[in-house]
Amino acid sequence: MRENLKKIGKAIFFVIMFLIMAGCLGILVCALNPSLTAMLAEKVESLSPAPGGNSGPADMGAQGETNQPVAVQPGINTDWLQEGDSPHYEIPGTQPVETPASVSGKTGYEPVQEEAEQIAQEEADQLTDSVETGDTGSGLTFDRTFYPYYAMLEGDMRQLYSQIYANAMDLNATFAPVVSVSVEQLKSVFEAVYNDHPELFWLETGYSCKYLRNGGCVEITLKYNSTVNDFAGAEQQFEGEAEKILAGAGGLNSALEKEKYVHDALMQRAEYDMSAPMNQSAYSALVGGKSVCAGYARAFQYLMQQLGIPCYYCTGYAGEDHAWNIINIDGRYYNVDVTWDDTDSPTYDYYNRTDREFADTHMRTGLSVYLPACVSDDDRTGESDAAASGNGEGALSDSGSGEEESGNVDYPGTDLSDLINPNPIQPMEWQSRTPADTGSAGQTAEEKKQESLEKAGITEEQVRDTLKEYYEDCRKLMKEVGKGDQQFSNVIPQSLWSSVESAYSTGDYWKGYVEGGLKDLGMENFAIQLQVEDLGGGYYRLYHNVLTY
Repeated sequence: MRENLKKIGKAIFFVIMFLIMAGCLGILVCALNPSLTAMLAEKVESLSPAPGGNSGPADMGAQGETNQPVAVQPGINTDWLQEGDSPHYEIPGTQPVETPASVSGKTGYEPVQEEAEQIAQEEADQLTDSVETGDTGSGLTFDRTFYPYYAMLEGDMRQLYSQIYANAMDLNATFAPVVSVSVEQLKSVFEAVYNDHPELFWLETGYSCKYLRNGGCVEITLKYNSTVNDFAGAEQQFEGEAEKILAGAGGLNSALEKEKYVHDALMQRAEYDMSAPMNQSAYSALVGGKSVCAGYARAFQYLMQQLGIPCYYCTGYAGEDHAWNIINIDGRYYNVDVTWDDTDSPTYDYYNRTDREFADTHMRTGLSVYLPACVSDDDRTGESDAAASGNGEGALSDSGSGEEESGNVDYPGTDLSDLINPNPIQPMEWQSRTPADTGSAGQTAEEKKQESLEKAGITEEQVRDTLKEYYEDCRKLMKEVGKGDQQFSNVIPQSLWSSVESAYSTGDYWKGYVEGGLKDLGMENFAIQLQVEDLGGGYYRLYHNVLTY
């Protein structure tokens, strides 16, 4: 019996010693790895009960309002969060866990990844002598309207932001930080630079750093993708593809028209492909034509920035890690998810939506929680869903008719008529909204035909009956009107419209007449806005507003 007690006592002693040693080892690991300590702290905080004894997610209000506060991350300026009149984003009380079936799998965003290595003071001293700061970016300025991630940083972290941006522009990979920065702060600053600047298509989502035992970083190394191997060529391709869309959008009047044009053109240009190379960059969507949510969002951000419309890269969770955009249209912020709109039959289901409308499917994470909230006014709370489903074209509706419909009153509108196609790459199905001219009562088909030809001011021989004739006429008219901003028109039979529409949808029109027309004019670039008029009697007039340069 006594022997058994000794064995039990010895076993208990060894167990206690093992636990003490394991605890000491854990403390040592955390002391040597500050980033691991921060990660564990975040995990513990997420598991801790909320104030007031609620151990679950923050309660939802009576109308479904979100009320979970946003924690402040390292490097963020808390004073900035209190500035301005825009409401702040509130994390949804219930985290979305499933992607809607219609867009299942269309995610693919990769969060910023750091590789942190602790080094001894001796190695740090050697780095001080061998590693320079590179371009510190001291002369750079960033407008908070277009670069909100820069604005949300603390003052000294903004200096590091400028330095990282400047070194990325110089393709300089390794440099010493210009200010004192911890491992945790560095991650916030790098994420800020990456999120603000889609034009840095060569910058990868990861970086590495070396730090001392006290957590201070002494060396930063950026990572670049393969485009740097032929940077000049890649940059030319990127800007060229972007300009094809920008040239068409730039001629439109309102911010909403430009946004819709870019939204639709990008859906036509890119397709979702998880295996696409460099799929976290705008380059993959614009040049490669294949990307994931990150590539779509960064391409949309870049194009809208170039048009002078504030547009932000927003990251979060939507069943999986996901990226979309927040855009400012006439002083109001909206969520836009081009990736999820780009389905087999393109939609506007996730176009210009409020946070309330996104709450069941999208939740911001990382620095994106500090971006402005996307909210509706009190007088249209609860109305936007009906407005969107009513016209099939998102929460921002076409107000060209001049009528105010319930739910649409306060949305920015457009002055486009039903005959104008704001997306020449994907002609809209306008016929269903344009009543045909039935002609005078008692007219025969031949009389209606002749009346329509007279209305068009042409003879029957001038009608372009085949796609080949249409292409030949367009090339001839392009040459006649000349270079620059011009317009020409021709008439086709109704039976030919489906072929013409398909040609603009697939891009076949480019080889059909544009390539030759540009050669005739000695130009390199082309943009078009197609307008269509139903003449009645089975004829359509096509107006081509073209820009060659």
